[in-house]
Amino acid sequence: MLKINKILSYLYYSLFFFTPLIMFSKTSELFEFNKMIFIYLMTILIIFLWCLKMILYKKIILKKTPLDIFIIIFLATEFISTVFSIDVHTSIFGYYGRFNGGFLSIISYIILYYGLTTNIGDFPANFINRLLKISLISSFLVILWGLPGKFGYDLSCFLFVHQLNNNCWTDQFRPSERMFSTLGQPNWLGAYLAINFFIGSYYFIKSRLEGKNKFIDSYFLYLFLNFCTILFTRSRSALVAVLVCLSFLFSFLFYEKFFCWIKLKNFIIAFLIILILPTIFFKTGIEKIDHLINLSTYKNFIFKKNQTIEKKSLPTRPSGVTESFDIRKIVWQGAIDLGFKYPLFGTGVETFAYSYYFVRPASHNLTSEWDYLYNKAHNEYLNYLATTGFIGLGAYLILITAFVFFIFRSIKEKNFNKSQMIDSKLKIVAEKNYLLSRSLLIFCLFLAWLTILITNFFGFSTSTINLFFYLIPAIIIGVTKESYLTDKSKNIDFKNLNKNQKIQFYLLLFLSIYAFLFIIFYWLADIQYSAAEVLSHNNEYQRAIKNYDNALKLHYEHVYQDKISYALANLAFYAAYQKQVDLALTMRKLAESFNNLTVQASPKNVLYWKTKAKNQYLFYQISLIQKDLELGVEALQQAKKLAPTDPKIDYSLALYYSLIYDEEKKPMLKLDNQKKALQAVDRAIDLKADYRDAYFLKGQLLKKFGAKEEAKKTWQYILDKISPEDAETKKELENF
Repeated sequence: MLKINKILSYLYYSLFFFTPLIMFSKTSELFEFNKMIFIYLMTILIIFLWCLKMILYKKIILKKTPLDIFIIIFLATEFISTVFSIDVHTSIFGYYGRFNGGFLSIISYIILYYGLTTNIGDFPANFINRLLKISLISSFLVILWGLPGKFGYDLSCFLFVHQLNNNCWTDQFRPSERMFSTLGQPNWLGAYLAINFFIGSYYFIKSRLEGKNKFIDSYFLYLFLNFCTILFTRSRSALVAVLVCLSFLFSFLFYEKFFCWIKLKNFIIAFLIILILPTIFFKTGIEKIDHLINLSTYKNFIFKKNQTIEKKSLPTRPSGVTESFDIRKIVWQGAIDLGFKYPLFGTGVETFAYSYYFVRPASHNLTSEWDYLYNKAHNEYLNYLATTGFIGLGAYLILITAFVFFIFRSIKEKNFNKSQMIDSKLKIVAEKNYLLSRSLLIFCLFLAWLTILITNFFGFSTSTINLFFYLIPAIIIGVTKESYLTDKSKNIDFKNLNKNQKIQFYLLLFLSIYAFLFIIFYWLADIQYSAAEVLSHNNEYQRAIKNYDNALKLHYEHVYQDKISYALANLAFYAAYQKQVDLALTMRKLAESFNNLTVQASPKNVLYWKTKAKNQYLFYQISLIQKDLELGVEALQQAKKLAPTDPKIDYSLALYYSLIYDEEKKPMLKLDNQKKALQAVDRAIDLKADYRDAYFLKGQLLKKFGAKEEAKKTWQYILDKISPEDAETKKELENF
């Protein structure tokens, strides 16, 4: 039994150590997918060993916690939202590309929570101490891995493509400008480091409580490096989280009288050094703040000073990129509108990528990310509102509030679990210091958890962050409450199991192996899918289809079906071009079949209707039959119902009506399609006033329909207002 408990404790150590570090270049998403797969696998192993204990002891081993009722309510709302989701599959597994946040992941985190609160009494007495220090070590390795990329020598590039530079990343990833290391995005790294900043702060303060007055120690250096890295991420939310929570920490230390005033003053000075020196040297990335601290000695020491430019509408950086907060405000408005449109249980867990289109503000079209797909609301709370409604958001906020009340009550309590004290050395200290260390540990862990609430307000949770969100409360409960212990001295011989125990064991083993293989196949399927995507982008559709098919055999995803549908349509086009009529017809039928499956599985997914429209255009290229274009128009009209403010749909409709105009023989219908084409392109322009392609298309349509002067004016408008150096437009004007 001792071995089972030891393995369980090491599984939790592994979660805190490996999850932030895991990444793999062969999957479609390098970071989050692999971390989520690892969490699933660890959850399966933990629940297997936990249930094995129950079988051996012939009883249910599940500890009650202060949050039980609130967790049950929250889980119930997630379940109901999943059942009534606009896309049940996505709600179960999470949006494909983000993965974390689906109902399956929520269940996994809750299992990990109860697995820890229930079994922590059987773990070694220094389990929490080891767990927190392992987290610090892992975060230190994350920092070390990311630092070379800051100076142009990214270790991930060296690992993946054997080049010690930053060239393996696209323009979306710029580690020299915003560090992200093994977490995947700068804000995610910043949120993770903010959590560990306060875990490190606990040890830094504790060392002084124990009389270790050395000003600069390993924890001081860690906090200094941690804060420097937060600045390197340029994550404003992480910076705000650290500063706000530090103010709470100072207030707590003063109120609880941890130190005399002289020691407290020295302690505050130490933290000011940790904060101020990196800020002076490396800046914050926030122009207003950096301008105030821009001492000439350090000017442009690391970063070039940002320039400010005037904006007519939404503020943009010199590169033309819209300020991220301005985009967030637009997305937040869309999330609020969704909440009021689906007030009870939302559109379904993790369906924001599809449902945002329903209410997407037209002002989003004027940002630099107007054609990006937003799979999260970039505010965890509004994301819950949009996808799980007011009931789901309410349950989530009540769970958070309940834990906050529990924290403040626990800090004042006198009894606590001495078997889980953070350091056995404290057992020789007076009871007062016991309570000081206990309350300090609880409060620092609470602040680490509070940083999540702050960073989630400006972003969204990831697999690593959710791990801390659910397990920090479990750790605190382990500190504050006496855990009942199973009889560690009891020896159980596996050979002496009775018949019922053996049946239960083999059933548990079968289910665990099945679940484990299911997750492994999920991972392998994504590797096949990733390879197919690369081939598809290189127009190697025949090879891509084989990989897509392999992915589908390993794990069902309607995303795979959508991709294979478009690949088959392209293959049909190439076959027809090569006069392979029978093959083209076969590929077309398969493409239609897969597309029908996707729109049946996720009828509210505008992307699948767009795929249908693109397929129909390819089929028209094969058949030159007007009916294929009309089916494409029907698909676009369905997409328009789902995404009324998407200008690309109207742009495509204009193209399709123009092609139908060319095919139509009846004068009245021909005139009708001419009118529809111009109306559609005008709608696209109304939705996006700076839509260069729409203006250019309008000029072509006007010229085609005989209104040459109007066409000339339209193209001239592009040069005057949108793109002065547009070579294609200049060429069109020269033709006049």
